[in-house]
Order: sequence, then C-alpha cells, then structure tokens
Amino acid sequence: QVRLVESGGGFVQPGGSLRLSCAASINIFSFKVLAWYRQAPGKERELVARITAGGSTDYADSVKGRFTISKNMARNTVSLQMDNLKSEDTAVYYCHGASGRIYQGNGTLVTVSS
Repeated sequence: QVRLVESGGGFVQPGGSLRLSCAASINIFSFKVLAWYRQAPGKERELVARITAGGSTDYADSVKGRFTISKNMARNTVSLQMDNLKSEDTAVYYCHGASGRIYQGNGTLVTVSS
C-alpha cells in the first residue's frame, strides 16, 4: 500500500520559514508528479507547487519566489521550503503523488501569525 506522510508543520511568525517534508512508502521516482496542496479554513483546496519525474517545477502565483519544491533521493522525500511566510499561508498542507492513481497524505498544519 502506498503511503505519503507529511511532517514539518507548526507555528511561525510572519516573515519566518518552515520546511515541510513528505515521506513516501515507495520510491519517489515512481511518481509521475509529486505536489503540495493546501486548504485554508473555509476555502477550497489549492495547488501550491508540483514537481514532475523529470524535475520540472510549477508554483501557484501566490507563492512564487517564496516557496521551493524539491525531491531528495537519499531520503526518499519531497520537500517544500517556505520562506517569507505570510498569514495567508496558514492552512493544512497535503502531499499528493500521482502513480497510476492519486495518493494523498493526511496533511500537516501550518499557522502563520504574530
């Protein structure tokens, strides 16, 4: 069974940084696409960033220049480095992987507040 497990969420002040990680139960290069989505209270889930098997990346306009998605082969993880965080980044962040079907983790909460 394929599992994705997120970690790294927490509380941070505006302007701060957090690094989210998603550990997969299978080789991450088995996924055609790995992505981070987020869902804020009362809002729909939205794509934050994605990375293809070939390493191409794509970001939501709201996070461009602040967030970086990357894969770590040695740790078999996909990470989301989040810098210059804003209050509007507060949400539950989910890891998604596409490998024949879509797999999703349980999410990790990020709270940005002063």
